Amino acid sequence: MSTPPMNFIERLGREVRRRRQEASLTVQELAEGAGLSRRMLTQIEQGTANPSLVTVDKIARALGVDFATLTGPSGSDPLHVSEPVEVWRSPAGSSALLRVASARRGGPELWEWTLRPGDRYQAQPDPRGSEELILVTAGTLILDVEGRPVSLAAGASVRLASDRPYGYAAPEDGAASFVRVVELGRYQA
Repeated sequence: MSTPPMNFIERLGREVRRRRQEASLTVQELAEGAGLSRRMLTQIEQGTANPSLVTVDKIARALGVDFATLTGPSGSDPLHVSEPVEVWRSPAGSSALLRVASARRGGPELWEWTLRPGDRYQAQPDPRGSEELILVTAGTLILDVEGRPVSLAAGASVRLASDRPYGYAAPEDGAASFVRVVELGRYQA
């Protein structure tokens, strides 16, 4: 995985540290709660680590928030014009941009994904009751749900219960672009 823009990594580190300190947690306590090493969490807070989406999600859950809340801008302004944030980039050049997220915990997140030919992303199950709405905008997206691949051509849309193993892939002979709206289910304490 190549490195996302530094502003995202640095902002993430500052926000993790701020929320950890607000919760009166030590680095060790948060690391244990997230199932990470103390060293990894320290590197994330310092903005020197390149954590996976799964790692960021584990930290968010341990802090009692969701991914978008932890990684997005704060504020209660009724109108927020968002700049896209590249959250994931593969070695092959595939990418995931978080376009905008609801201010409501677990609320909708709007993502734009591009997968290069033959590239894939394997996701971890989201909290129970989570769903995604996906619209394929170009190419063919191969959506694999619990080991069952389904090919979706440009223009196809689908609702996915994302509280189970799933992944996205592009065929070997072509790229795939899609947008997804994610609505997370309730996090269990």
